[in-house]
Amino acid sequence: MAISTPSDWSLTSPTTFSSHHKHQLYHPPFHLPCSNFHRQIVSSSASPSPETLQDSLTPATSSATFSSLMFQQQQQQQPPEFDNHEMNQQICQLISKDGESEELGLQLYHKAKLSAGFRPEKSTLNQVLKSLLKAQKWGSVSQIVGDFRKYSLFPDGSVCANMISSCIRARKFRILDTFLDAFQPENELSVMAFDVAMRGYNSLHMYTSTVKVYEKMRSAKIASDTGIYCHIMEAYMKIGDNERVLELFREFESMASVSKACNPAKIYAVLYESLGRSGRAFEALEIFREMGEKGVQEDPSIYASLVSSFASIGEVGVAEELFNEAVEKKMMRDPAIFLKMVLLYIENGLLGKSVGVVRAMKEAKVGVSDCIFCAIVNGHSKRVGLQAAISVYNELVLEGCEPGQVTYASMINVYIRIGLYAKAEEVFRVMEQKGFDKCVVAYSSMIAMYGKRGKLKEAMRLLAKMKERGCKPNVWIYNALMDMHGRAGNLRQVEKMWNEMKRRRVAPDRVSYTSIISAYCKAREFETCVRYYNEYRVNGGGLDRAMAGTMVGIFSKMDRIDDLVKLLQDMKSEGTGLDGRLYWSAFNALRDAGLAVQAKWLQDSFQHAQLKA
Repeated sequence: MAISTPSDWSLTSPTTFSSHHKHQLYHPPFHLPCSNFHRQIVSSSASPSPETLQDSLTPATSSATFSSLMFQQQQQQQPPEFDNHEMNQQICQLISKDGESEELGLQLYHKAKLSAGFRPEKSTLNQVLKSLLKAQKWGSVSQIVGDFRKYSLFPDGSVCANMISSCIRARKFRILDTFLDAFQPENELSVMAFDVAMRGYNSLHMYTSTVKVYEKMRSAKIASDTGIYCHIMEAYMKIGDNERVLELFREFESMASVSKACNPAKIYAVLYESLGRSGRAFEALEIFREMGEKGVQEDPSIYASLVSSFASIGEVGVAEELFNEAVEKKMMRDPAIFLKMVLLYIENGLLGKSVGVVRAMKEAKVGVSDCIFCAIVNGHSKRVGLQAAISVYNELVLEGCEPGQVTYASMINVYIRIGLYAKAEEVFRVMEQKGFDKCVVAYSSMIAMYGKRGKLKEAMRLLAKMKERGCKPNVWIYNALMDMHGRAGNLRQVEKMWNEMKRRRVAPDRVSYTSIISAYCKAREFETCVRYYNEYRVNGGGLDRAMAGTMVGIFSKMDRIDDLVKLLQDMKSEGTGLDGRLYWSAFNALRDAGLAVQAKWLQDSFQHAQLKA
């Protein structure tokens, strides 16, 4: 029986026929055997109308050539038999090549679908879908997805998984939904497809979408496996529906066939974390102790969830017991849990045990992170003192722990606060040698140190080195520089730092304005002080003791009584304190101006600041 084929099935435009080949048919230019299907494209008795066929010829083709072709077409009585397998093979061969041949293969596939006798094979779908995904032709991918249901045929599992992952990465969620809608319960790929989709949505933190995919799966009556339960429980946990997590776990437990499919330890880990978030850590511990009786294998993620839950609620004893149990069983590998135990011990004053956590990490061959190192140093600094921080730092270094950028910056601050400036410089040099030469915190501490010691040249030299290395100064550094130049009376440098800060779009804070106002106040340029103060207040700046005290003195010296009264009222409303010296400065200014009522109000409002003359 003849198969009707559209005239545009030829893969390239026909060439102009020579007079010698006037009555010969055109064959495709690629190097493949000329199949019966190709001959049928141009010679089928059920081929398109003469008008359509004429459109497929080039303008150079004569009317005689067209008539000859039509005559041959009409004389064809029995078309060759259509070979579906051969057509699939030729499509795959074309697509397997890059460039123009691949594009021709895709065109041939789309045109072959117009024939009622064509049916793609799985290998063909695999090749076509891989090519379209590689080229990110999402419109064509959407059409191929429709072919899955039309032919009741799906690509291999790896190709399906790649397609789902690609759709999620490219945010082509509608195509993914259409693909998932094509699955039926009897399809062996259905569970895998939904598993990959839910895992992908969870990785993007699109937990509501994970829930929608799960509901779609249940509507299609596709059975869940362990992975599906794990993904949906995680999604409900992340959106805060901990009761739903527990319901799904109970449902999972009742399905014995699912439980035996693989180790469900991850499901238990999600459950324990969910119960811990809802303040039910002890309920999680009870389920954990029953878990062994059910033959469920323990897993590091389970211990991580339990230890984290008890550490979060401050249960040091239980958290320590579970932690030590996991260490003994060599199931404690998560650096985040080691950090939680360090912070738990520090918060409860158990500083010695925090060092013990580091030893446990070294025994478990888990690297001691800079975050843990710094947490221990800072914990000793706050709880015991700066000398204790130095001691524990040296102890950890001797045990082979490697400080990082944060720890070095912390130790520089410790040495500066204790007055060991040479040690601070030594640590800073080591820090630079280790490649940590872009730490703004360390630069800020060192510049502030040079400022306190009056070493302005060293501070400016360090600022220049900082810029050379591509490290942008922050507001702390500019504040320190303006303060040190202001104390030295170098208004030109103060103004230069201020302008540079504005040019680099570093927003000045309250300390910035206080520093520049104090610098001009020391130079007795009070009008400039008032200008910067007004700018600060217009921008919404609040009053602290340093700013308010400076401006009280300035307004008093300038005899700007109205501004002084307004400032005192603002201080009262914002709860800003006033020391004795500035209190008497304001009181005398009001009294000398004859404002007895305002002076009495000042006495009543700032009684704590009154001192004997």
